[in-house]
Amino acid sequence: MSNFSGGREVTKEEILDNLKDAIVRFDIDNIRALAEDALKQGVSAYEGVIRGMAKGMEVVGQKYQAGEFFLPELVMAGETFKEGMKVFGAHLKPSEIASQGRVVIGTVEGDLHDIGKNIVASMVEASGFEIHDLGVDVTTAGFLEKAKSVSADVVAMSALLSTTFPHMREVIDAIRKGRIATKTLVGGAPLNMEIAKSMGADGYGRDAVEGANICKQWAAEKSPK
Repeated sequence: MSNFSGGREVTKEEILDNLKDAIVRFDIDNIRALAEDALKQGVSAYEGVIRGMAKGMEVVGQKYQAGEFFLPELVMAGETFKEGMKVFGAHLKPSEIASQGRVVIGTVEGDLHDIGKNIVASMVEASGFEIHDLGVDVTTAGFLEKAKSVSADVVAMSALLSTTFPHMREVIDAIRKGRIATKTLVGGAPLNMEIAKSMGADGYGRDAVEGANICKQWAAEKSPK
């Protein structure tokens, strides 16, 4: 590394720690500059994401589960991560992007809420998955078409309105009838495990951290031993 701090050479580990800390501190104003500097100093995009920013997202998730962080902190961390990805994303190799798998995510038809969905997308992407975010008010056909076109490992659906539950069930039923080889994950404030099971979903995430953990668990189960 050729960058110096206080008269000494800055190590790769310090650069990665700076990226991690920027996520934990929600330093959205400086994360892009840190990412660009990391690349200039010879840190690969993959290392910057997985060993830097993703480690920060892990800390944020741990603090959330410990009750130290709450929803606003998850939102800010997710936005900071996305800013960093604007720099690193263009330098990732195709084989590195989907190291864990491919996840199609969206808010179901009839629902325009996206905060929860956006946080989940950031947490899952930070866990090494290729994310295909369909946005809000996504139809059954929209989920199915994207799941087929990218060979999705997981279709994740979010809803904040209980009136949209039938649309969630419709997507799950269509995936099963179409014999599409993908797991279905649902989440949102009005859902619980019982409702998720009644829909036929493969998994239910109480929050973004749990949703990301479920995706990682499924990826581990799928990987050759």
